[in-house]
Amino acid sequence: MVTQGFAGRRWLFPSALVHELDPDARASGRRPRRTARDWVVDFFCFLLALGLGLAAAASLDKESGLPHFVAVLDQTLGVLSCAAIWLRRRWPVGLAVAMVPVGLLSNTSGGAAMVAVFTLAVHRPFRHVAWIGGIDLALLPLFYWLRPDPDLPYAAVVAFAALLTVSIIGWGMFVRSKRMLMLSLRDRAQRAETEALLRAEQAQRLAREAIAREMHDVLAHRLTLLSVHAGALEFRPDAPREEIARAAGVIRESAHEALQDLREIIGVLRAGEADDAAGGRPQPTLAAVEALVAECRDAGMRITLDHRVTDPAAVPASVGRTAYRIAQEALTNARKHAPGTEVTMRVTGTAGDGLTVTVGNPAPPSHVPPVPGSGQGLIGLTERATLTGGRLEHGARADGGFEVRAWLPWATT
Repeated sequence: MVTQGFAGRRWLFPSALVHELDPDARASGRRPRRTARDWVVDFFCFLLALGLGLAAAASLDKESGLPHFVAVLDQTLGVLSCAAIWLRRRWPVGLAVAMVPVGLLSNTSGGAAMVAVFTLAVHRPFRHVAWIGGIDLALLPLFYWLRPDPDLPYAAVVAFAALLTVSIIGWGMFVRSKRMLMLSLRDRAQRAETEALLRAEQAQRLAREAIAREMHDVLAHRLTLLSVHAGALEFRPDAPREEIARAAGVIRESAHEALQDLREIIGVLRAGEADDAAGGRPQPTLAAVEALVAECRDAGMRITLDHRVTDPAAVPASVGRTAYRIAQEALTNARKHAPGTEVTMRVTGTAGDGLTVTVGNPAPPSHVPPVPGSGQGLIGLTERATLTGGRLEHGARADGGFEVRAWLPWATT
């Protein structure tokens, strides 16, 4: 899978989220360090817990019959709980568990207990929140029975505290769900990118295999011709000088052309299965472009052909085959993605300057639904043109149409 480092302003994101999104941070195995946002949030959580603790400490004098040592213990535990807020990211479960007995003994630690439950809901799965939050809710009636509120009735204060605890847990779970959604979207994007790369590689491999299968027939023909003439020279060493010279010329020409074909398919794997291309059928060349256009016109396409190559037979067979395949795929794409438009095809070039094939079409008059698997054919054409030493470019035009332009080498003889 293709993974990329975290791209963005790290200080704006929680350290836990940055740690999950950055593969380098996960690979290091180190505990995530606080970002600037974390420091700000932790500071405000500390101030919140401290403010609620001071408010609770001010109300201790209103509790009648409260022993002095209990009040001192209450405030001491409240101060320690506020200080423990800075450990909430490192040990969220431990802090929440510790706050269960502390909260039962200390009213001034209520703010810190709320922060601890919220942190637990954000950073840990629901099973931890269910157990610890359930225990907190179960102990609320006992706490307010032992330490009744001097201003509110017992039932009202228990109901309010339970509602507040459930709201804090729900808020924390909502924050966690948003973070999990962000992580899942990142994973889906990475999987989609990997699958697209695999499809592109597969299209290139299939294009190489198709080219190798086509070249097999041509190469076999040339080698067979070379073998026949070499065998004739071996069988008749006393043949006239003219026949020997003619046979030697054929051998030299066939060997040269076979060498050119071999150079074109070096590095290309040939698939073992047979197909129509290996059955001895002649492969189309540049001379067959006009027949291709006529066939498309019979199918209802409007095509304007500007064929300026005076002698298509002079174009090398491999270049002509590639030009034909490019024209064929470009016309197919125009028929699928811009039906009803007039397609313009231009074929120009001379020996030494190369062969240029340009196929373009305007934007379709109405919306055309996308075709599944679009773009794979252009990937194969690009690979085919590259293997012949040429290049292929494609893209949208200024008028909203589409154009495919290929240049293929045409060496002088």
